[in-house]
Amino acid sequence: MSPASTKASTTTVDADTRLAPGRPGYRRMSFALFAAGLAAFALLYSTQALLPTVSADFAVSASAASWTVSAATGALALCVLPLSALSERFGRRALMTTSLVVAVAVGLLVPFAPSLEWLVVLRAVQGAALAGVPASAMAYLAEEVRPKALVAAIGLFVAGNSIGGMSGRIVTGWAAQLWGWRAGLAAVGLLAAVCVVAYRLLLPKARHFAPAPLDPRAVARTVRTHLSDPLLLRLYAIGALFMTVFGAVYTVIGYRLVEAPFSLPQGVVGSVFLVYLVGTASSAAAGTLVGRMGRRGALYLAVATTAAGLLLSLSASLAGVLAGLVLITAGFFAGHAVASAAVSRTATEGRAQASALYQSAYYLGSSAGGTLGAVAFHSGGWAGTVLLGLVAVLGVVSITLYGTHSARVQERRLAGLARARRAHPAMAGR
Repeated sequence: MSPASTKASTTTVDADTRLAPGRPGYRRMSFALFAAGLAAFALLYSTQALLPTVSADFAVSASAASWTVSAATGALALCVLPLSALSERFGRRALMTTSLVVAVAVGLLVPFAPSLEWLVVLRAVQGAALAGVPASAMAYLAEEVRPKALVAAIGLFVAGNSIGGMSGRIVTGWAAQLWGWRAGLAAVGLLAAVCVVAYRLLLPKARHFAPAPLDPRAVARTVRTHLSDPLLLRLYAIGALFMTVFGAVYTVIGYRLVEAPFSLPQGVVGSVFLVYLVGTASSAAAGTLVGRMGRRGALYLAVATTAAGLLLSLSASLAGVLAGLVLITAGFFAGHAVASAAVSRTATEGRAQASALYQSAYYLGSSAGGTLGAVAFHSGGWAGTVLLGLVAVLGVVSITLYGTHSARVQERRLAGLARARRAHPAMAGR
């Protein structure tokens, strides 16, 4: 057998061993990463539903209390790239496990924070620890799952994120109403610990990971390459802007609902986050949307849904506000799943760094959205927060339209070159 045929045969076997629906290990992998996403997001946003009670307990403003969320997401954004480099050396599975264990340990200390400053510091440490999960998970999926199943697999991971965000807020909301916000944070820490045990028992060993030596210069070169790719830059910006909307809305919504005319109790405010179930469905359906509408079509639909939800949330009725949250959540999770999957498919090398850069942009958007959303709410009420969200949505539309225009220009250029080569065969070798 020739070397070429041997290589082709090996490539086919390697492709066949990747995980896909119906193949051994795929279901275990899906449940494991679902549990990891649930634990990570339950911890990351554990204080978000509690902000009104945290504000009252420490006698601080909404913008000051919002730092308990922004510090965690900001630290995650800063640490995700260096930790992704460690995952290239030590493995995605090992880094995710270490990150989750450290985050849970810190989560069990958070309820004992004696002041707002200590609470913010502990939350920053927790966010830094969680940085090992998102980029490593995306890289693990890109390596271990067949390309045609990748969007669906990432959608399931994002669905776990949405369930985690929802569960954390509901658990903390009701526990806080019964026993105080500190008990709410302790309950989330215990929930995350159970999820981490399930994740570690279920996740299959990586079969396509090849460890690489730690080389800061090589990492820097890879990062520069990704940052010089126009498509990746657009995807990073889209992720950041979507998360700006989401971070602003969900940081502030608790304050709006506990105030008149709604005056909802803390437990009911936490239960409002059940709308995250819509995000679970929309992120899991992202693969189908891309298959039917293409990536840009799916992004346009996500943007339109998010914008409609922002406008509807201005309603003075509770039903209108909840309907608006449903649309915002559905649009955000669909857009995020599409953009993050596109990053994994676009980056053929240095996937961990490509995913890490996306996660950095994404969580910087969350941090900025949480802080700016609180400032906008303090200055202009809920209408100010909605205005901020609409500006971010307009940014996503502009970037996507520019991407569509650039693709069409490139297609016309390539078509013109092809016509010229057919007309002048001597140019074919150029």
